[in-house]
Amino acid sequence: MEIIEDRHGKKSTTITSQLAIEAWHEIIGEQTTADAMLDRFLHTVHRSNIKGESMRNELKTKQYI
Repeated sequence: MEIIEDRHGKKSTTITSQLAIEAWHEIIGEQTTADAMLDRFLHTVHRSNIKGESMRNELKTKQYI
């Protein structure tokens, strides 16, 4: 939270996750902290959702061909 607070509104920050935003509260555990972090993340976000098969699986299959 300290890192996010320090950078919020001042610098760009890239965050990647395999978790859906809806699952963050459960994983973070602390409701107030999760709310504060998500509020800052989602306020000026550029969000990209990537769908499809795992690139690892695709590359693994190509290695054996």
